[in-house]
Order: sequence, then C-alpha cells, then structure tokens
Amino acid sequence: MLHLTEKNFTVETKRGPLPNVVMFYAVWCGKCAMMKPLVEEIEKKYRKKIRFCEVDIDESPLLTADYEADIVPTFVFFQNGQFLGSMQGIIDENVFERRLQKIFRNC
Repeated sequence: MLHLTEKNFTVETKRGPLPNVVMFYAVWCGKCAMMKPLVEEIEKKYRKKIRFCEVDIDESPLLTADYEADIVPTFVFFQNGQFLGSMQGIIDENVFERRLQKIFRNC
C-alpha cells in the first residue's frame, strides 16, 4: 500500500486512472492490525483495477479530521479525486469486496 501524508494525499488520490481505497489506521490499533493483511490480500486481487493506500492518523491529524476517521480503521473511497464514501471498523473480506464492486462499478 502506498503511504500517504498530508503533503502527498491530494496529488496521489487524483493521480492516474485508477480509483483509490485509503485505509486510515493507527500503529497502536489492534483492529487495524487485523484488517491490514486482509486488505493486502484484496489489493493483490485488484492490483490493476484499484489502488490501495494508507494514512497513519497520528501522523496526519488534519486528514483524519477532514475524512472523519475518528474510528480506525476507516476506509475512504475516491475516483478521479472525488470522494465516493467510506466505511469503518472490521469488515469481512467478502463484504469488503462486494462493497468495492458496488462503489467502483466500472472497475
């Protein structure tokens, strides 16, 4: 996953033709540690269709506030730089993939 910060977030979420999934996480978060391997597996399946990124909430508090990522993990979805929606917490792999397919219908 590409690591994003307040400095590169806007440029990277608008860059290229692929939609983006941004995982807001914290290194101290047990739920994030549980979700990260699942997200990395999904990333492998969608490598040419969706780009996966991560934001450390402690490192980027302004982004965390902007996207209301007060519950971690929070997943935020972008296409062509446009915010499409978000989901929070621990999510089953099948549910996560179905939501991705629904949000990014054209992928």
